[in-house]
Amino acid sequence: MVSTVIPVQPFDLVIFGATGDLAHRKILPSLYRRLSVHQMPQEARIIGAARSKMSRAEFRKSVQGALEEFVEPGDLSKERVEAFLATLDYVTIDAAGDGGWAQLARKLDEKPDHIRAFYLSVAPSLFGTIAGRLTEAGITTPSSRIVVEKPLGQDLASARALNAQLSRHFGEHQIYRIDHYLGKETVQNLMAIRFANALFEPLWNSRYVEHVQITVAETVGVAGRGAYYDGSGAMRDMVQNHIMQLLCLTAMEPPAKFDPDAVRDEKLKVIRALDPLMISDTVRGQYRANGKDGSYLDHVGNPASRTESFVAIRAHVSNWRWAGTPFYLRTGKKLAARLSEIVVTFKHPPHTIFPQVEAQKGNALIIRLQPDEGITMRVTIKEPGPGGMRLVEVPLDMTFADALGEEGAMPEAYERLIMDVIRGDQTLFMRGDEVEAAWAWTDPIIQFWKESGSRPLAYDSGGAGPIEAYKLTSADGHLWREIVA
Repeated sequence: MVSTVIPVQPFDLVIFGATGDLAHRKILPSLYRRLSVHQMPQEARIIGAARSKMSRAEFRKSVQGALEEFVEPGDLSKERVEAFLATLDYVTIDAAGDGGWAQLARKLDEKPDHIRAFYLSVAPSLFGTIAGRLTEAGITTPSSRIVVEKPLGQDLASARALNAQLSRHFGEHQIYRIDHYLGKETVQNLMAIRFANALFEPLWNSRYVEHVQITVAETVGVAGRGAYYDGSGAMRDMVQNHIMQLLCLTAMEPPAKFDPDAVRDEKLKVIRALDPLMISDTVRGQYRANGKDGSYLDHVGNPASRTESFVAIRAHVSNWRWAGTPFYLRTGKKLAARLSEIVVTFKHPPHTIFPQVEAQKGNALIIRLQPDEGITMRVTIKEPGPGGMRLVEVPLDMTFADALGEEGAMPEAYERLIMDVIRGDQTLFMRGDEVEAAWAWTDPIIQFWKESGSRPLAYDSGGAGPIEAYKLTSADGHLWREIVA
């Protein structure tokens, strides 16, 4: 299968924070790969903007180092690297001051017909400042786009304030709130599986679905980023954004058409249909030390911390489609494997003609985001061989890398999302009211934890989180899936 590459129009992408880790690790390598497959036109320009004083040549040299570190050696070639470096320029700029803005305006005015996009790979506290400076300097146009990374606020009040800051200078149709999970091929395929096939959608409701599990597990701890993480925690860092988006795409109604606002309207309805979280529906934890590797408290340097590195939730979507079907959500650091998946478990047949099969688990659709993106359907068949009707569970497996071959190799999430920004397609980006609705759901339980003064439950590194998390599923007669790569 050969993937289709549709070139985008010539553009100028200004990356604020271009000397930072995210730009070097993700944004610039993603743009290199898009140029390599001829989706990004050679006449496009990438303009780095940061406080560091450096020349264009020095910036190009630093980007070349990033490519050599973060792009697979087989994907690098001297000709393609040189072609990519030729698209790069640099401006020393003070986000909070006057320096550099006139120079940036002059550079952009050299190509007035180019699409203008501004990627804010900086601290959220600078989002409003930079948006205002862009307007004051006369740099923006009616078709300009601005891209902002999470965290999009720390609570509902700060999210509303951030939305208000951005909307003073950009229309909602110009604001791209990026969540790299939505750029994953498997996440997009979830919509294709549901809405482009007649097989699943008639069964996608509480009449046939027993429960849904969404897991985002990580093997790493928070060492090296403890100061940031201790002010955030698993609920803010993962649940309010990444896991919420996966929940929405799983539970949403079919949109009238595949249109950015039609899709986001249906996602918003899911968030608003969520029952308020009760303390009995949540479990939170902190990982213990494991040998020489320290504990969460060691890694954040705060022995009194009450911030969670693990959270598990039992959620309910109270609408006609999902009433009575529990959604189990969990995420954590220092777990047994790096794993992100959505598992839709279907109910047992109403009557079994195979009474000897007592432990049959039922059909399940397993959507793997990482590692090895793909989709598996768990079904029951007869075990081959003589000796009676012995049943066994087997997977119907579609690992994309195997099924599509090299020509179907999946781009990194940032590759897809940045090209969508240039195309002006907001389907895979969060709208302001979505962000606020998600905070409105998570804020009360975060506030309760804070006011209660209770400590998260300790759990062993390399496991599945606190044992109490199993009570959320066992109360309904279900079990968490094992966390294995």
